[in-house]
Amino acid sequence: MAGRAPRRITAARARALAAVLDRFERRFDKGARLGFDPVELPRRYASAADREVAGLFAAALAYGRADLFKPRLEAILAAMGPSPAAFCEAFARAPRAGAFGFFQYRFNQPEDVAALAAAAGEVRARHGSLGDRFAALFRDEAASPAPLRAALARFARELRLAPSALRALGGRAPRGLAHLLPDAALPGACKRWNLYLRWMVRGPDEVDLGVWRGVPRSALVIPLDTHVARIAHHLALTDREDMTWRTAEEITANLRRLDPEDPVRFDFALCHLGMSGACPPRRDASRCAACELNAACRARAARPPGTPARRGPRRRAGATTADSCGG
Repeated sequence: MAGRAPRRITAARARALAAVLDRFERRFDKGARLGFDPVELPRRYASAADREVAGLFAAALAYGRADLFKPRLEAILAAMGPSPAAFCEAFARAPRAGAFGFFQYRFNQPEDVAALAAAAGEVRARHGSLGDRFAALFRDEAASPAPLRAALARFARELRLAPSALRALGGRAPRGLAHLLPDAALPGACKRWNLYLRWMVRGPDEVDLGVWRGVPRSALVIPLDTHVARIAHHLALTDREDMTWRTAEEITANLRRLDPEDPVRFDFALCHLGMSGACPPRRDASRCAACELNAACRARAARPPGTPARRGPRRRAGATTADSCGG
């Protein structure tokens, strides 16, 4: 599987699927699903500065079940006060021990959140904004084979190694911070990073924030989670069996044949089609019949009702849950 050529849908398939997905995405009731999505939290802020900082926290902690991680995010943002950006810049200058002592969630402890706050504040103080720094890194990597991925790996490393972040860890091993800010140079799909980039680069619209300039929407990679992976299999966008960056790239490349300028615009609707249970892991004849994607779904005639559906790519051995799930 690792060495095979990427799956490339035909021009005829691309035209037919574009019509189906375009209609589905435009009709999808995004407002009804915002309350189940972490993007709801950065959308509450008016300024671009606060949106990019709140978005970083929302994406970094978007692993596991949304009903579990969203209350933790709410508490973090409440502790930061009305301006997360101003809080983080002040915190980077003078980290306070115990600032997030109330926090604990699965792999992460208060020191990890403090380090993330310090890192965000330090990068903003150095470069004006997180978006300005990422755009500069993206330009710097323009000649590389995968400029977005290369820029993202450098961006994450700068945040992880920011001196104020290391001080804020207070002697705690950096593993928890690395979990929040995974390395895009590794094989994992980096779902949460690609989710953050989608929020920041696309829009503004009814979901995404569109507060960053200098990175084209066409360069984005789909945030690959278990829902998107399963539905991408149903739509013949990939046959890969792993939850890796290569799988995310393959799905994105085929979506780019549908919409070259904005391939990941389908992500929110596809992800929430799975999250909501409308496209369940186990085939349900009545739900399949009602689904707008039914005509394009190669799973509809593959199994009798009630048999398990193909679940899509498997998580690569050693990959974290956060890189393959997240909401």
